[in-house]
Amino acid sequence: MQIKIEDKSSVKKVLSFEIPKETVTKELDKAYNELKKKADVKGFRKGKIPRKVLENKFSKDVHSDVAPRLIQEAFLDAIKEHNLNIVGGPQLDPPELDPEKAYAFDITVEIKPELEDIDFEGLALKKTKYEVSDAEVEGQLFMIQKTMAKKETVKEPRPVKDTDFVLIDYEGFLNGVPYDKTPKIENYLLGIGRGALPKEFSDKLTGAIPVQDLEIEVPYAEDYYMEDLKGKTIVYKVKLKEIQEEILPELNDDLVKGLGKFETLDEVRTSIRQNLEKGYAQRVKHELSEQIFQNLLEKSKFEVPEAMIEGEINGIIMEAEQAYAANNTSLEEAGLSRDIIRTQYRDVAEKQARRHIILDKIITQSKLELTDEELEKSFQEMAVGMNAPVEAVKNYFNRDQTQLAYYKHTQLEKKAVDIIIDKGNLIDVEPGAADTNLELADTSEK
Repeated sequence: MQIKIEDKSSVKKVLSFEIPKETVTKELDKAYNELKKKADVKGFRKGKIPRKVLENKFSKDVHSDVAPRLIQEAFLDAIKEHNLNIVGGPQLDPPELDPEKAYAFDITVEIKPELEDIDFEGLALKKTKYEVSDAEVEGQLFMIQKTMAKKETVKEPRPVKDTDFVLIDYEGFLNGVPYDKTPKIENYLLGIGRGALPKEFSDKLTGAIPVQDLEIEVPYAEDYYMEDLKGKTIVYKVKLKEIQEEILPELNDDLVKGLGKFETLDEVRTSIRQNLEKGYAQRVKHELSEQIFQNLLEKSKFEVPEAMIEGEINGIIMEAEQAYAANNTSLEEAGLSRDIIRTQYRDVAEKQARRHIILDKIITQSKLELTDEELEKSFQEMAVGMNAPVEAVKNYFNRDQTQLAYYKHTQLEKKAVDIIIDKGNLIDVEPGAADTNLELADTSEK
């Protein structure tokens, strides 16, 4: 078999194959011999059907079976012989098989770019010194109070304040006629400045005294996400029925016992502080990662296979669809589409693909491996984050080896980032430091 490889670019190749006529004949003979054993042709006994009869009746089926097998075997041999690190699916338009000729065809593939060893040691990385303040802890406590607050109807007549909730009925009219896209809604509880209704509702209701009828005009923009309201002006007839105040519970040990796992207010404060510290640690890690890739992407110039970019884009689209579905909506209802996301996020997808390629190179050149202990620890962390038993996490991955392999690789990528940080030249900076540009530090100063 002859194979010629033509470089279309640094990552795209055309593999030209020519399978000798002798090999084609041999494979066809095998196929017809197998067919002869089981074929059923009127007028002939099974196993005694002449080859010419089989060819006249079944040649199309035989060729459509033999050709893909020849292509697959030749392709796999080429990958092994030339050590091709292929990404994405091969592209080909297989020709008809001619028993009297060698079988020639082309396959276009993309390969992962080959990078020189990456010098990642000694990067100057700015590490922000975030500290949890007492005000942040108390703010979180206040949010707990808010979630456990009760709403009470205001008895005395007074105007609506911007901290109130109001009970209203409303119906939308277009050109003075009830509009079926804004039907009448009764007993809707609106938090002033906080509800899903347009801000004109909060503006008009603030200062009003129940019970009274109001008209609220809402002009919707031409680019409003709901098609039925784009560019329309709806007049809502609103009945303000009552005001409700949010009554916060007293912040004490008795309140936090209702949270289930705390006995005292100080225990809650400690837990909040620990969670905030974890959040800041993750933020620092993210900022350091961004600096690392800003530096390495500038130093490492290479072409990215289109298949890898498409893979990243498809992942972004899938995440977006899942996020909207979780909120009982869709891309289309939000004024988006797959094509819009594909266009808007192409640069993001390409950068993500570049990051994966760089990390793969660092994993290879540093001979990084994931130990059983590291994998077990990551499973435990995932279980805590999901509030699920660690065995459930393990069982999920044990049932899907493809997902397990992908998960292990993501853990290796995290390990690679950790090594770059460990070998970096970290410079502590105060929060808000503007200049995060990177320089390659002189490791001799370390």
